[in-house]
Amino acid sequence: MKKILMVCEAFGGGVFTYVSQLCNDMVDDFDVYLAYSLRPQTPKNYKDFLDKRVHLIQVKSFSEKGLTNIPNDIKVIRELQAIERKVQPDVIHLHSSIAGGMGRLAYKGKNNTVVYTPHGYSHILMGPGKKSVMYKCMEKILGKTNSMTLTCCESEDEVAKTLCKRTAYIETGVNLADLSASLDGIEPVHNDKFTVFTLGRACVQKQPQLFNRIAELVPEARFVWIGNGELESELTAPNMEVTGWKPRKEALAMAKGADAFILCSLGEAIAMSLIENMYIKKLILVSNTMGNKSVIKDGVNGYVCETAEEYAEKIKAAMKRFPSELPERAYQDVLDIYNTEAMKEKYIKFYNSIAPQNGGGYCYELVFVLIPCTRTVKSEFYTVAEKAVA
Repeated sequence: MKKILMVCEAFGGGVFTYVSQLCNDMVDDFDVYLAYSLRPQTPKNYKDFLDKRVHLIQVKSFSEKGLTNIPNDIKVIRELQAIERKVQPDVIHLHSSIAGGMGRLAYKGKNNTVVYTPHGYSHILMGPGKKSVMYKCMEKILGKTNSMTLTCCESEDEVAKTLCKRTAYIETGVNLADLSASLDGIEPVHNDKFTVFTLGRACVQKQPQLFNRIAELVPEARFVWIGNGELESELTAPNMEVTGWKPRKEALAMAKGADAFILCSLGEAIAMSLIENMYIKKLILVSNTMGNKSVIKDGVNGYVCETAEEYAEKIKAAMKRFPSELPERAYQDVLDIYNTEAMKEKYIKFYNSIAPQNGGGYCYELVFVLIPCTRTVKSEFYTVAEKAVA
């Protein structure tokens, strides 16, 4: 049985859900190893989410400040190389930017077996600024290796093509059996007004100021933000309610009772909340950005909007005549495309197509390479290590 080594530093939130589901889906066809680190967002009972056949390896040297702390970066590279020598995988799959960066340095010698999934490019999600310039620069440098970038949708793949040589994409899916079971028996929250909601952390990526402006333009509707975050103070419209984080059943009850779901973010890979609300048959309105525009086709299964005024116009029109045909098409898209069964079949074919016939098992030694990031980022340089030895 071929071996797959998953490497995931960002083991929390949506990435945790994605990677744990992927590991579980692959164990019937591959010998699966997961090298991970613990974050504050990692569920305390994370092992309960994983099939017992998944081999767990904790990477203790991982840090959220990866690629900025040279001594620790060297430790991470050495630890990742040691794991590779022990496991001897046929395919190494790196998840998110830090694991993707450190892994592509550690495993550069056999990049024909290395796959990187960004789960939303950091330089897009964090918005403009020096840090985003630095991250984009690093992606371009690391993209010159022979690793393959596997994204979660077509529009993220379009971004990948500007940063690296080899790309592909497999659409993210939700587990329909689990979601259906979660929804069973949940009564929708009753609302007296047309209710528009979103769910997530109030941060730069999710653009709470835009969501607030939409609410101001539609005062006759009720707007709800499920979650909180560092920018929740921007949610000040008189028809706005910020609920904070809710237990899943309570959040699903609020979703079932709402009329429309907005995802006005700077970009996504594919947001799980988007797919779930398509399945619940909510009217979907999204920003014209990476991830969102791949899933939602304007006027077909939802609306794609550029400005607060466009969102407001579509909501007001829906309050007069609800376009029920759009949520129905969105629901059908989840059944056909955005589910874990479809995703599983595509992944099995993908891994088999790139795994070397003679198996893995490679050795690496450490050297230093000086990588300039950009002159606009305080002349920062990063010393990184890699040299492949057959």
